[in-house]
Amino acid sequence: MKRLDAFLAALIGFLNGVFLWLILGQIGMEIPFSWILPIVFASFGAFGLYIASLIGKKILIIFQAAKFFLVGTLNTFIDLGVLNILISLTKIAKGPFYAVFKAISFLVATTNSYFWNKFWTFSSFAPAFAKASADKQGFGGQGKKVDRKEFAKFFIVTFIGLLINVGVASFVVNTIGPQFGISEIIWASIGAIIAAFFAFLWNFTGSKFIVFKK
Repeated sequence: MKRLDAFLAALIGFLNGVFLWLILGQIGMEIPFSWILPIVFASFGAFGLYIASLIGKKILIIFQAAKFFLVGTLNTFIDLGVLNILISLTKIAKGPFYAVFKAISFLVATTNSYFWNKFWTFSSFAPAFAKASADKQGFGGQGKKVDRKEFAKFFIVTFIGLLINVGVASFVVNTIGPQFGISEIIWASIGAIIAAFFAFLWNFTGSKFIVFKK
């Protein structure tokens, strides 16, 4: 595994820890020593990707899937973070406005996903970084650049993922409703997490075999 991969995995883990710490504070959950979460997550991110790189020597897709998973965790925390900010600002945690908030948070997370996956997961990040200012072919590995066809494929995959994500989240929040005495605000985040799992399956398949296929 390259040092850059380890650094980026640790960076994603660190950001995940920061977002989780902020989200826990937003929903009123107190965990002892929660301030250490960014450091713990950063270590897990780098170590997890290292293990995946070893397995990837035997099964090539594992290393790529691990990077996609790491990016997906960051997307999930960004999704939850934006969602909880909107809920906090409006004090609305259900109904049609929840679906709107979920769509906004998902689109923000998906935009983040596109750039991470294009320039790291499904491409070679380091060559792209080195060539970006020299060859004017865009910030993408292996000489790739962002083009209209790729954007079109990306938005189609994203739109389907959006329908899956918002649909599942809205079903869990508005149809099933809070269970086991859980508050509406926490249940809203649970709905988002469940939706993220289904969206992850679709997004990896669509990203690998439709958007970024070689």
